[in-house]
Amino acid sequence: MIIPYETLLIFVPTALALNMTPGNDMLFCLGQGIKSGPRAGLAASFGISTGALIHTLLAGLGLAALLAAHPVAFQVLRWAGISYLVWLAIQAFRSKAEKLSATETRRGTALRAWRDGIIVNLLNPKIIVFVLAFLPQFVDPARGSVLLQFLILGLILNIGGTIINCLVGGFAGQLGQFLSRSAKITRAFQIFTGCVFLTLAAKLAFDRKA
Repeated sequence: MIIPYETLLIFVPTALALNMTPGNDMLFCLGQGIKSGPRAGLAASFGISTGALIHTLLAGLGLAALLAAHPVAFQVLRWAGISYLVWLAIQAFRSKAEKLSATETRRGTALRAWRDGIIVNLLNPKIIVFVLAFLPQFVDPARGSVLLQFLILGLILNIGGTIINCLVGGFAGQLGQFLSRSAKITRAFQIFTGCVFLTLAAKLAFDRKA
């Protein structure tokens, strides 16, 4: 198996936990659902998913080309990714608690929501940085095609994100009231995310030395 089960046992729950943490993409789907209805919220989530797949493909192609030309670059990228995850954890712990609010969006059709979702995702530089920091930690060049492993992991991450964003977009009215009710909810998500990033960075640093 190109990706071992023990790797998936770590990757899948971590990816799911990260997908559940509110970010720009989730709040965009929430805004579309509140302003234009459940269909637009669902369409926005699929737009985000389409953009994420494009990001993953481009990052995977770039990583595969880099490793083919400079094999040692994988270790450099892996440790840079671990450092980035630690930085993300610190930022999450230090962030101020604020009420979560839906992103301001234009009222429109499901097709427009899908198109805007793609644009929102592709124009977010944090996505490509995160993909390059997170996914390579679970890639093992010794197990075969780096690009194929990257795409499989990216697809798993994207499926979880799409399901959660669909729920957010489809039930935007109820979720909007829940998320905006208290800053304590935001703070809880921030602490949870920081713990996930920090735990993952530590595990990757100490359990997978090379």
